[in-house]
Amino acid sequence: MAWARGCRGQATVEAVAGFALFLFTGVICFQILATGHAASLVDGAAQAAAVAAVNGRSADAAARRSLPGWAAERAQVIRAGGAIRVTVEPPSVIGPIARLLRVSSSVRVHTGRAP
Repeated sequence: MAWARGCRGQATVEAVAGFALFLFTGVICFQILATGHAASLVDGAAQAAAVAAVNGRSADAAARRSLPGWAAERAQVIRAGGAIRVTVEPPSVIGPIARLLRVSSSVRVHTGRAP
């Protein structure tokens, strides 16, 4: 039984490594879903900002009102000429990752009447 002594603890090591891999996979899946959700929210916020701008209201306020609390706090709304860009950092378990995964949506607004 000399071979059995060398294998002691192998199951424990494999279980710990398997659990760590499972956790890592869960964090990656969460991050992908959170980024996709943030992208969907930003699209709606950009559309709301465009409608507000066409109607002479504040695009920034409209974009933030259309976002849930966590996203409204992280939102950046920039209006330059006829363009409006809404950017949001998605929620993240690992803080610096959110900055790398910023999502944004842009719309072009024409407030003048067509001839």
